[in-house]
Amino acid sequence: MCFISFFFLFFFSLMNFFMVIYFIMNNIIIILEWEIISFNSLSIIMSILLDWMSLLFMMFVSLISSVVIYYSKSYMSSELNLNRFIILVLLFVFSMILLIISPNIVSILLGWDGLGLVSYCLVIYYQNIKSYNAGMLTALSNRIGDLFILMVIGWMMNYGSWNYLFYLSFMKNDYSMFMISIMIIIAAMTKSAQIPFSSWLPAAMAAPTPVSALVHSSTLVTAGVYLLIRFNFLLVDMMFIKILLLLSGLTMFMAGISANYEFDLKKIIALSTLSQLGLMMSILSMGMPDLAFFHLLTHAMFKALLFMCAGVIIHMMMDIQDIRFMGGISNFIPMTSLCMNVSNMALCGIPFLAGFYSKDLILEMVSLSNLNFFIFLLYYISTGLTMFYSFRLTMYLMINDYNLLSIYNLYDEDFTMLKSMMILLLMSIISGSFLMWLIFSYPYMIFLPFNMKMMVIYVSILGAFLGFFISNMNIYSVNKFLMTYQVSNFLCLMWFMPNLSTYGLNFYFLNFGQMMLKNIDMGWSEMYSGQGYFFIVKKYSVLFNLFHLKNYKIYLFSFVLWMFMLIILMIFLYLNSL
Repeated sequence: MCFISFFFLFFFSLMNFFMVIYFIMNNIIIILEWEIISFNSLSIIMSILLDWMSLLFMMFVSLISSVVIYYSKSYMSSELNLNRFIILVLLFVFSMILLIISPNIVSILLGWDGLGLVSYCLVIYYQNIKSYNAGMLTALSNRIGDLFILMVIGWMMNYGSWNYLFYLSFMKNDYSMFMISIMIIIAAMTKSAQIPFSSWLPAAMAAPTPVSALVHSSTLVTAGVYLLIRFNFLLVDMMFIKILLLLSGLTMFMAGISANYEFDLKKIIALSTLSQLGLMMSILSMGMPDLAFFHLLTHAMFKALLFMCAGVIIHMMMDIQDIRFMGGISNFIPMTSLCMNVSNMALCGIPFLAGFYSKDLILEMVSLSNLNFFIFLLYYISTGLTMFYSFRLTMYLMINDYNLLSIYNLYDEDFTMLKSMMILLLMSIISGSFLMWLIFSYPYMIFLPFNMKMMVIYVSILGAFLGFFISNMNIYSVNKFLMTYQVSNFLCLMWFMPNLSTYGLNFYFLNFGQMMLKNIDMGWSEMYSGQGYFFIVKKYSVLFNLFHLKNYKIYLFSFVLWMFMLIILMIFLYLNSL
């Protein structure tokens, strides 16, 4: 099953690659319409959109998923139901492909919902309470996006068809299109985990590592960005897109800070994914969809590789994810460390690796744009923070001392995992320049003052120095440096978002429910129904029980009482008859 899936997806990816080149060279867009059913005037049509963007994204998705499936053969080797896992991953890939190639909002909902459902199944794959909570948070956060897309389907009934591609340009100033675009933005924010829906992405790290590499780094979380890229004609000149710019900039900043406080290896990488998603969303809301798409593709490569390396390291460490136990692994697993370092450097935007081309271009376009200083600062501080947490991670993993048990338990690397990582290592190095030649038909000449041009390098060097010094410091001194324990707690817990989106939302409802249970169900309704009747009947039955005791005094007394009542009745009747 593993090999079949791997070869199928890999060759599908190669086929897409050649088609992309053909489509770009000849500037082709193909829309296929397949009429499923035609009954009187009703026709149900499945439409497929093939242009360079959908084909390129499909190529990257199928390449990463083929590599991940090959990697799972070794990583999940102790799993009894390996085929079930691979079928889930394949279902996920097919949902993603349906989302990518459909210009129809209904089939987009099918792919979108498929992603959410399969993602839930994969997050709860290891069945324990933590996975269950993470899965519920993931599924319910994504339900909000599904709901908004359903509402979009309802709103698009006015236009007579659900092929949104035909309506983008000429209905731009229409009020219902304004409503549709707001709903699309909110749906994309839930799927791409922007503030205030950010808490599900680090929680979803309860899934197996291959799933994290495929789902929560490169494909599922970029579905929202991809949807916005498709709808980008609607979004320019909108007020709401400026709010998205602010929120995604804050997401980028918040994730960068939280990653510096985190000690869980997978959560650090998840937060770095969140930071890069903020970067994509913010450059998208500045009206540059091609740059967002470029960064989406390069990021998918090195982030999937980073997760795979993390998976190998967690295996080596006897399933410990805490980076404080690790250290000096470059002596024991050199090839994995090489991949880890290259992907980390690509993430930081070290020149001529994949991340550099997209990130540098984005930051220079930000410097060139006429936005305010706050957004400018958010971009550059977040870039510095990326360098910061990457350097801190490298310090903890590679340079510090090995902190696990005294028993030497690192074994040599697994070649199945290594072979799959090598493909992504190659792509992490070359995909930036390769895509830059492919996507942009003319070279961008960005003319800036020298210091602004070098600004990226300045913040990166500053971030690296800070990362180095903070890793050598004690954690208490870092908190002392931030003045209070409360501030560092606030920064560490993702600005309290996980608490707010779980306990914060349901506290009032659960509290109200408890009050209702106590005062209504167990209180008044008991008094006036079951329990109350029971007490009344019990009192009277005790009284009647006295009569049923065969006691002579009671009989005599009741006889006297009856005679007395009879005499009173006769007197009353006699008086009435007068």
